[in-house]
Formats: sequence, structure tokens, C-alpha cells
Amino acid sequence: MAGSSKKKSRTARAAIRVVKRGAPAVLGALSLAGIAGVALVAFEHEASAQEWTKDRRFGDGKGWRQGDFELHPGIGGEIGYDSNYFLRADGNNVANVNSAPNAPVRDGAIMRITPSLTFNTVNQVSAEGGPPVDPSKFAFRGGLSGTYYEFFGPKELQDQRNFAANVNLRLDILPNKPVGGAVFAGYNRVLKPSFDGNPDNSFNRNIFNAGGEVILMPGGGTFDIRAGYQFTGELFEQHNGTPFTNLTHEITIRDRWRFRPRTAIFHDTTLGFVTYPNKNNAANLLQDSTPLTSRIGLTGLLTPRFSLLAAVGYGTTLELNAGAGSTQQYDSVIGQAEATFYLNSTPNDLEPGTVSLSVSTLSFGYTRDFQKSFIGGGYYGSDRGNARLAYFFGNKALLSLNGNIGAVEYNDIYANSATGAPTKLSSGFTDIRVGTTLFGEYRILDSLGLNLTLDYSQNFSDHVISFNPTGAPVVPGTNGTQYDMSWKRFQGFVGIRYFL
Repeated sequence: MAGSSKKKSRTARAAIRVVKRGAPAVLGALSLAGIAGVALVAFEHEASAQEWTKDRRFGDGKGWRQGDFELHPGIGGEIGYDSNYFLRADGNNVANVNSAPNAPVRDGAIMRITPSLTFNTVNQVSAEGGPPVDPSKFAFRGGLSGTYYEFFGPKELQDQRNFAANVNLRLDILPNKPVGGAVFAGYNRVLKPSFDGNPDNSFNRNIFNAGGEVILMPGGGTFDIRAGYQFTGELFEQHNGTPFTNLTHEITIRDRWRFRPRTAIFHDTTLGFVTYPNKNNAANLLQDSTPLTSRIGLTGLLTPRFSLLAAVGYGTTLELNAGAGSTQQYDSVIGQAEATFYLNSTPNDLEPGTVSLSVSTLSFGYTRDFQKSFIGGGYYGSDRGNARLAYFFGNKALLSLNGNIGAVEYNDIYANSATGAPTKLSSGFTDIRVGTTLFGEYRILDSLGLNLTLDYSQNFSDHVISFNPTGAPVVPGTNGTQYDMSWKRFQGFVGIRYFL
């Protein structure tokens, strides 16, 4: 049964040996321990993704232009250190600790090679005094990147070599016209090892999304309304993760009224349908749900150097089988607030289509929301504050500093049962997550830069998830397995990249 104090358990190696004997219920024991780490990824900032692939202002150079089409290729190489790639806990008494013989390896050197390409259409500008150029009926933009990871050190780390990928595409049809639309698609391959270090037990997954929207802009664009649909499929690769494969359909209505040139009141409502096709094979209880959120807010420039985003609304998960005792539902106020200060320039100073690094910013924000989770009732609530500084010095040096702190609120955790009522493993609990990322780059040439990335993240938790497939209490060293939710991780990389 559940317990929050640390107790001695069999080692991860012994747990794996039991799994290999083929008992499906015991396979669930390892799955539950490993998936606890996967459940945290959604809240964790993507420290492993290179900063220049997250923000085109950081990654793009002057580009290569042919007609109204612009390309920005690039490639970067880094070498660095990761203190806890498997997100193992400190201590001595649970399966995922950092002490022999359970998990003797946690840190090592990593090399990352990242080719990338972004592209977009650019409307031609008429010569001075010439006839105006009609805006294009289509606007296309997208990007793709991939990262190869090579690990150095013990075989346990070397076996983790792999390739992550990201693709995003969007086509706007009749942009800024009274009636228009858009279609989009994306793909993301996410790497996530299990704490035991066995690649066959990893939780790598492929995330596909596709959708479109119809856009109405009557009255010259002062008011616009968008109705859209998006499909997302999250497909796990290894057998250990396939029970958590999930499919999501979302219908969204968004509208916006601009009462100043760069300020607007907005509203959005999203209804989703989340299903787990293989949920009966999961160790812990997974439930299909129909999440619903609705918000209203204000966004835009309040002064030439200060912008504000503020939104408030309500969210619920509308879980199926709501009458069951094991079913838990999110019902709470949600919201977002973010203030941005423009330090050395303002958006009004920029030429159309030239959003650049000359706009240095300082931002502070707060978000209250809920996210899909693979433990604790299918979702977790989060309250997170964040701060960000982005500054460009003399068109030569870039500095980006991010920091965040938040609470992750998990529900009660139940073990799945194909024959009877689910068994409660743990009461709900709250973890505290902190993280900070420093990225700096010095431009030796207009298209060549040296960079440094430092990242630290930590999950503060006094909670241990205990699991025994027989339903009997976990007795340290004799039955069941335990997973400590706490961990800490440092990453540091130095690199060079070429970009256009």
C-alpha cells in the first residue's frame, strides 16, 4: 500500500529480474516507478532543447532569400556534462537512488550535434513611388531540427545514444483578409530514459499533431474570431511505455477585439477528448477525460515600453466514470499574468517583419493551470512563477536568463485492476519544482557564434510511491518496489554554431 516515508526495497536490478520472469502485474511495478519520472517531464522546462531552436530571434541570421521565400539553415555542436541524466534520487532505501548497487551511475559527458532549418515566405515590398504590392494569398513558415546525443563513460551511459527531432509547419490562407484560414502540423521525438538506465525500459515517445482553423476578420481586423481543431497523438516506443500512448482531439474557439493598435481583449475556450487506447495494460489507473477550459483576458502594449498579458478563467477535466470512488476531477480557477519591459527598444521601432534581437526584454509571469499526467488521476495541477531576461549587446553578444519555481499538485494514485476495484497506492501530494537556465552567445562573425548553456533543475519532494502487485503492504527488501519523487540535475554545455 502507499507510504510517504522512505523504506528499504529490493534493488532496481532485482526488480528487473522479477519483470523478466513474465508476471504482468510485476511488470506494472517497474512501469509505475519509471512512469513517475515521465509524469514530471510535462512540467519540467526543456533544458535539453537548445535555446536557439526555441526562439527564432536567437537562432536565425540574415538568411538566404529567393523571391518571397527565405531560408535560415544552421548547425551547432556542443560538448558538456550532465550530473543526473536518469533523474535518480539521493539516498539508500528506494529503487531509484544514486548509491550502489541500485544505481551506481548518474553523471557523464555528452556531445550534442544539432542541424536546423527554419523557413518562411516574405511579402515583396514595392519600390518607393511604385504601385502597391498585393499581400500574398498564402504565408508559409516552419522549422525542423534534430539533435544527435553521444554519451561518454560507462556502458550504461553509452547505451543512451539516440536522436531527437522536431518539425513544425504552418500555412496561412488569405492572411489578414475578412475570411481566411490556416492548416498546421508538427512532429516531436522526445527522449526520456528510465531510472534503471536500461534503453529497453525507456519512455521515448513520438508526438504528432495536425489541425486547422477558420479565421473571420470583419471590419478590417478590429475584431477576429477563430474556430479550430487539433489532433495530437503521443505514441510511446518501448513496451514499458506503450500503455501510456494517448490520443487527444481539441476544438477551440478564440476571439479578439483590438481597441488600440497593439492592445486587445481576448477570449478562448477549448474542449478536448483524451483517450488511452491501452490503459488496461498500465500498472496505475488511467482514465479517459474531456478537459474543458475557458479564459478571458487582456494583452498588448500599455505604454511604449511596457506590455501586459492577463487572463482568468475556469478549467475542469470532466472525467469519465465520475461516480467511481477512484475518479478524480480538476475543477478550479485558472489564470495567467505576464509583464514585459522593453529595455532598449520598443516594438513600434521595428520595421514590419523584422522582429530582432535589438528588442531586449525583462519579463515576469505567473501561470495556474492543469496538465495531463500519467499518475495521480490523469492530470496534475500546477502553480508556477517565472522570470526571463533577454539582452543583446552591440549586435555581438546575447544573454538569456530564465528562472521558474512552482508547485506540482498530484491526486491520489491508484493501481489498475482488470478484475476488481482499483487499489489506492498513495494519497495526493504536492512537490516543489525549481529551474534556471543561462544561455550566452558571442557572435565572432555575423553567422558564427560561440555559446554557453548552464541549467539547473530540482524537484523537492518527501514522497515515495510504493507498489506491491499483490495488494499487500510493501515490506522493505521482500516485496514490492518504491520510487522516490525527489531529484536534482545540473547540465553545462559549451559549443559553436554556424547559421544564416
